[in-house]
Amino acid sequence: MKKNKIYLYCFFLTPILFFNSCKKKQTEIKITSSDYHSLVDKLTSIMIHDVFSPPVASRIYAYPNIAAYEALNSHSKEYRTLSNQLNDLNLTKYNKDNTTNKELASVIAYIDVAKELIFSKEKITSYRDSLYNLWKKENKTSFHEAKNHGLHYSSQIIQWMNNDNYKQSRTFPEHNATSDDVSKWKPTPPSYMDAIEPHWNKIRPFVLDSAAQFKPIPPPKFSLEKESDFYKELISVYDISKKITKEGDRSEEIAIAQFWDCNPYVSVTRGHFMFASKKITPGAHWIGICKIASLKTKSDFKKTVFAYTKTSISIVDAFISCWDEKYRSNLVRPETLINKYIDETWEPILQTPPFPEYTSGHSVVSGAASETLTEIFGDNFQFNDTTELPYGLPSRNFTSFRKAAEEAAISRLYGGIHYISAIKTGINQGKNVFNHHKKKIVYKN
Repeated sequence: MKKNKIYLYCFFLTPILFFNSCKKKQTEIKITSSDYHSLVDKLTSIMIHDVFSPPVASRIYAYPNIAAYEALNSHSKEYRTLSNQLNDLNLTKYNKDNTTNKELASVIAYIDVAKELIFSKEKITSYRDSLYNLWKKENKTSFHEAKNHGLHYSSQIIQWMNNDNYKQSRTFPEHNATSDDVSKWKPTPPSYMDAIEPHWNKIRPFVLDSAAQFKPIPPPKFSLEKESDFYKELISVYDISKKITKEGDRSEEIAIAQFWDCNPYVSVTRGHFMFASKKITPGAHWIGICKIASLKTKSDFKKTVFAYTKTSISIVDAFISCWDEKYRSNLVRPETLINKYIDETWEPILQTPPFPEYTSGHSVVSGAASETLTEIFGDNFQFNDTTELPYGLPSRNFTSFRKAAEEAAISRLYGGIHYISAIKTGINQGKNVFNHHKKKIVYKN
């Protein structure tokens, strides 16, 4: 009888001990700022593979960051929700469990929104699944709680995202470039591509009251008279290009132009063959600078997500503002006029991108992004910009974000793809976008 009692005791005790031993193996899932940087890098690599235009790429960065920010800060005493601060964004709060691993929920929300924005869904889905399997092994209960929390916010962001008029704009007519007016934009060599995103001003802005809110002053009046302001800017592009081309590899201006090229699709001709060279966009370059600043300051997870979110929102509205003006003024590129009226053999140092000239997109975006990063990390922030190393270009050192923006802007003149007015006006246009954001959005309590 005593023996049977011992067996019975062991029979019931064994599963309890096994259960407790399993519980002890459940570890806390630690998510760091490095994990978030890796996530952004992964999205960037997929975007390069899929070849998204600069405006579209800015949209792809913004929505996942906002989802991550909201999932992270739903119960934060430090950071405020963006609900009812961004246009048409009204979120319901997740209140089921305030002890959820918010960092994990944030990453899950980011991935869930990102996969809806890219073409190569299988790339990010396999990346997600590998992370899910890892997290489930570490702590299944914590993972599922965080997943429910993260998807609560990502599903709302996706719904909000799907109403920004992007999908409708895919069916809008192409830009008409058949005008006989020599002042109007025409496709440029070598691919003579159609104009990219002529209806981008119809995308719902994130913070701006409208795409035309910061409509810049018009470009100089078109004229081929040698004494006119427009012709002086045109011939300046040609003269500067000829001068720095003579210097060749010794030219600092060529190095600057190439460093800030940020053209996601460059057509390269070799004999009878033509292929594409893929690179990051202007917005991606500034997202890269955001990463550099976050790493240098050893920013924690919350500040890292905040920095990416604030910067990406500035960039996306800058593109909406810029593209609104591009297709309003519809100004011809220097390459078209120089080849027709000055030198038919001339080629710009950079390949002319396929959309109208005024204002300079890189200038507008750099103006907005640099001011945003200055507000986050401070002025006179010295950094080594290594963003272009993966594309075979050396790093460049800057004493501030504003200095980097000035160089990014003037690079378009050195590259032979913009007039000086588009550059100067573009920088100010970007700063206007930033200043409006500063007035309208409160990130911290």
